[in-house]
Amino acid sequence: MKILYYDCFAGISGAMNLGAMIDIGVSSVFLSEELKKINLQGYELCVSREQHRGIAGTRVEVVLAGQNRQYGECLNLAEVETIIRRSSLSDRVKSMSLNIFGIIAQAQAQIQGMKLEEVLFREKEFIKSIVEIVGAAICIEYIAADRIISSPVEMGGGFVNCVHGLYPVPAPVTLEIMKGIPMKSGAAAFEMATPVGVAILAALVDEFSQKQSFTVIRTGYGTGNRDAEFPNVLRVCVAETEETSEKQEKTVDAVVIECNIDDMNPERYAFVMERLFEAGADDVYMQNIIMKKSRPAVMLSVLCAPERKDELERIVFTETTTLGTRCRHVKKTVLERRNLTVETPWGAVRVKEAYFQGQKLRAKPEYDDCANIARKHDINIEKVYAFFNKCDF
Repeated sequence: MKILYYDCFAGISGAMNLGAMIDIGVSSVFLSEELKKINLQGYELCVSREQHRGIAGTRVEVVLAGQNRQYGECLNLAEVETIIRRSSLSDRVKSMSLNIFGIIAQAQAQIQGMKLEEVLFREKEFIKSIVEIVGAAICIEYIAADRIISSPVEMGGGFVNCVHGLYPVPAPVTLEIMKGIPMKSGAAAFEMATPVGVAILAALVDEFSQKQSFTVIRTGYGTGNRDAEFPNVLRVCVAETEETSEKQEKTVDAVVIECNIDDMNPERYAFVMERLFEAGADDVYMQNIIMKKSRPAVMLSVLCAPERKDELERIVFTETTTLGTRCRHVKKTVLERRNLTVETPWGAVRVKEAYFQGQKLRAKPEYDDCANIARKHDINIEKVYAFFNKCDF
């Protein structure tokens, strides 16, 4: 089983995490190209090598380019979610990114005593945060570990300057996110773990433990920008263990929302489908049917998690001409899926693997990546697929 281990002896920040991921083998070029899928402007991703207390690592800085008003002065969580969902990132990267942002927003709402929808992200902080958060998700998908483990997190000490003044470390939002996560403090008189850093751990780590029972394969270091008596770095390890992955196919509850439509302009269906996927539908599909008076019609079906039903049904009612829907609860069996990245002669391509009862059934390259390569290098897309037909991955 492949393991990604976070050794947070000097804390963690979003930038340190990106540095460590690049240092351990994630292509910085690939990361930059994937981040472009958000269509985000006004920043530069700066990657460099440096030493901290005799340890060489990778430094990442998200440098903002002047005054940026791409989105307005502030964004709420719904606007952040829309930006991520409308990107061309993979579904898994979108899901991880939304989860991390949701954890931060929930913590801010709790601390400030407001509703979740009232939480605002100031644009400058949002640009830096979205690069660090989505970048973290891209790196996790790239590494494709079966399990993610972290040590207890060093928080630091002293005081930190927040929007409303000086607060003791850990800052209120950081401490709220850390609920249920083991931590240490006092290693240095400054903040060593940031809200983005700990939210990444809270969303993605499977287990927090000081015990290490695995064989280390690679080690990487992401450097911070503070000086202490010990290296201000985040250490990550790719490791292996003889244990098999406990991830298996699982059966989950789901809801199917359906309606029959015989009086809507067909041009609108693409927009309706886009809105439904943006709102979290697992699948949206349409079938041609014949209704009363022999009218040709379309049956629209939406598959979703039970907690998404009300919002998706609202979109069906407001964006189509239907006068009613029918809903039924179903059981959905989902195969274990793993993601990896394969280097081809033309660039990196993401690959999805499907497993049943621990045995790999099939592997399939992402169509979008294959299509982008075909366009960029002006080759037949079948040539790209032919490369994978010959691969044993």
